[in-house]
Amino acid sequence: MSNRNVVVLGSGMASLGAAYRLHAEGVTPTMYDKNEYCGGHTASFRFESGFLFDMGPHISFTKDPRIQDLFADSVDQQYETIQINLNNYWRGYWPTHPVQLHLRGLPEDVVIKVLNDFIEERQTPERPILNYADWLLASFGRTFAELFPMQYTRKYHLTSAENMTTDWLGPRIYRPSLEEVLRGAISTAAPQIHYITHFRYPKNGGFASYLKKFVPLGNLKLNHELVSIDPRARQLVFSNGSAANYDALVSSVPLTDLIPMIQGAPRDVIDAAAVLACSTLVLVNIGVNRQDISSAHMTYFYDDDYCFTRLGFPHMLSSSNAPEGTGSIQAEVYFSSKYRPLANSPSDWIEPVITDLRRCGLLRDDDQILCKKAMLVPFANVIFDLDRTAALKTVHGYLDELGIAYCGRYGEWAYMWTDESFKSGEQAAQKALALAEHSGTVPNISYTHP
Repeated sequence: MSNRNVVVLGSGMASLGAAYRLHAEGVTPTMYDKNEYCGGHTASFRFESGFLFDMGPHISFTKDPRIQDLFADSVDQQYETIQINLNNYWRGYWPTHPVQLHLRGLPEDVVIKVLNDFIEERQTPERPILNYADWLLASFGRTFAELFPMQYTRKYHLTSAENMTTDWLGPRIYRPSLEEVLRGAISTAAPQIHYITHFRYPKNGGFASYLKKFVPLGNLKLNHELVSIDPRARQLVFSNGSAANYDALVSSVPLTDLIPMIQGAPRDVIDAAAVLACSTLVLVNIGVNRQDISSAHMTYFYDDDYCFTRLGFPHMLSSSNAPEGTGSIQAEVYFSSKYRPLANSPSDWIEPVITDLRRCGLLRDDDQILCKKAMLVPFANVIFDLDRTAALKTVHGYLDELGIAYCGRYGEWAYMWTDESFKSGEQAAQKALALAEHSGTVPNISYTHP
C-alpha cells in the first residue's frame, strides 16, 4: 500500500486522524489545507499582547483510553487535568449547570411552576416524540422547557426546537428524576451531574498542541484551496493553479462547499447540500488585567438581550494562555446563513460584547482591556433541523458512489467531539485504503436517486 497516492483534504482533528491511520499502514498521505496554518478548527492563536485563544471552546474529555494516550503522548504528557465548573446566567441569576438540577435560588414562582409542570408531565400518558420540542416538554414540562432549553436553542442553534430532530442529543442534556429536581430546588447539596466531570488541556501552546505529533505523518501543503474535483479522472484543482491526482480521497471539507466543486454533480445532490444548515461563529476574545473574572470555566447565557450565547475563560485552562496576573474571556456570538445571516463585520461585535460583559458584572468599570480581537468561524455547529436527515442521505449516497471518503464534523455533518472527529478520520482512512487497492478502476459515477 505504501506506493498508493492517498490524498486527505484538510488538516484538522479528523484529517489528522486519517493521517494517523494511513501512516500505520505505511502510507504517507498528501494533505491539502486552504489556510496558511494547519489544524482547522483545532488551531490556536497567540496575539501580540501575549494572550492565546483557541478557535472556539476546546477541551478533551474523552473516556477512550486509546485516544487519551495518543493525545497525552502528542504533548509529551504535559497537560493539565481540571475538574470542570459550569454555570449559567438567566435574568440576573447565576445557577449552577445544568439548571434543571439547581433550581434553588431562582424566583419562587418560577421554581413552583417548574416543579408543578414537571410533576404533571410525569403523570401524563406518553406522547409521540416528533421533534426536539416534544422531547423537551416530555422531559421537563412546559415552564422549564420554554424558559431555558428552548430559549437557548434559539440562540445556539438559531432555529426553534420544533424545527429540530433529537438524534444529536446523546448525553448532552440530562433528563433528571423527580427526586433530583426536588433536591436541587430545596437543597444546597444538589447533585453535580454532567457528561463532563473533568477534562485535559495542554500546558503549553493551546489545544492545537494535541496535533503536534500527528502533523508530520502527512505531506502537508498549506495555502491550497480546493476549487474542483474531477471524480472520473481522480483529479483535484486548487485556486493557486496547481493540480493533483489521487488513487483514493479522504475529505473533511464541509459538504456544502464540497458538492458544488464536484464536476458533474447532479442537481438534486447540489440542492440537498444547499439545504444542510450550520452556524457561523464570531469569537470575541478579550484580555483583562486580572485573573478573578469568573469561578466557572464556561457560562451559558439564555437572555436574548445578551449578544453572546456562551462564554469561556481560556486563562483558567492553562497559565500559559495569558500573561501572568491577567485573565481572558472568549465570547461566542452565533449566526447562520439559513436562519440568522451575519450582516456586519466580526469586529463590529467587540464593543457590544464588552458592553454586555460589563452589564452582567463580569467586567468592572475599572478593568483594563489588554486585548480585544474578533475571529470568524464560518462553520461552527451543525444544525439538526428537520431538513437534515433526507438531505444528508442524498449527499452521502452520492459521495459513497464516487468513492470519496468523508470525515469530521462537516464531512459527516454531525455533532462530533474531539475524539469522535479523530476516530471519524481513522474510519475514513480505512475506507480509502480499501478503495486504493482498486485504484485502477474507474469510479462508478452513474448516480441513482435514493
